[in-house]
Amino acid sequence: MQIGRSYFKLHFIVILWGFTAIIGLLIKLSFIELVFYRTLIATGALAIIMLYTGESFKIGNKEAMKLILTGSTIAIHWLLFFGAARYSNASVSLIGLSTTTLWTAFIEPTVYKRKISFLEVVFALVVILGLYVIYKDEFEYGLGLAMSIGAAILAAIFVVLNHKFVRRHHHATIVFYEMLGAWLTTIPFLWLLSKPDEPILSLPDWSDFGLLLILALVCTVYANAEATKLLKKFSAFASNLVITMEPVYGILLALLFFGESERMNLSFYLGTLIITGAVIIYPLLLKKITRENR
Repeated sequence: MQIGRSYFKLHFIVILWGFTAIIGLLIKLSFIELVFYRTLIATGALAIIMLYTGESFKIGNKEAMKLILTGSTIAIHWLLFFGAARYSNASVSLIGLSTTTLWTAFIEPTVYKRKISFLEVVFALVVILGLYVIYKDEFEYGLGLAMSIGAAILAAIFVVLNHKFVRRHHHATIVFYEMLGAWLTTIPFLWLLSKPDEPILSLPDWSDFGLLLILALVCTVYANAEATKLLKKFSAFASNLVITMEPVYGILLALLFFGESERMNLSFYLGTLIITGAVIIYPLLLKKITRENR
């Protein structure tokens, strides 16, 4: 029953993450500025929360640096993810994340030095089948898809690395240093990708600021802290398979918010159905196998 509640909570977190692509398109700032402000607000909010609750910032310089570097992976993940939404649309940027399970099936065993699970590879390949069905008829958004698949690879690396920290540090401490690392990572991108005739950093208007607060406080601080706690209960692969539902939730939200601009062909929805089926069946099958092996 406890595992069931945890799965339900993780799905709720994934719905919040699915909403980020919508917010990213509603915000008028560049996607680099968006990630810069998102991580800056999240870092500040987490610092205030930790000071209020008395949670210690002291974890040792070596551990802090590891967390900051891990935060760099999530920063580049967000840059690619929001960039993909701008170069294609929200649906394409979200569906590329479905490949996260495939990368996790190979990255997690490599990091933890265990055999690659046949079951995980099979379900990862099912996800790839879903992607093939989606794009076999038309391929209009190649750059956006490539960027979102890059984001998926980094998401897999991030979750696998986070598994190494969740048993050693408080979830708020982990997310604080990771958001700090993510914010620091965005700074050079502001210079590298800025245009000569435009300011390096624009100030958000009140509308964008309100959306940034939702993005940073609800979809980042709350969602990432809760997801980090839940990592103690699931493998990185199981976590990322649920996170694969992010495209499904996000696509439904995108259709609700943007209508025709997000409407895709029948193959897109059939492929999405295949991916959704894999996400639903995997935990049920894993539970059955675990029970039979006891």
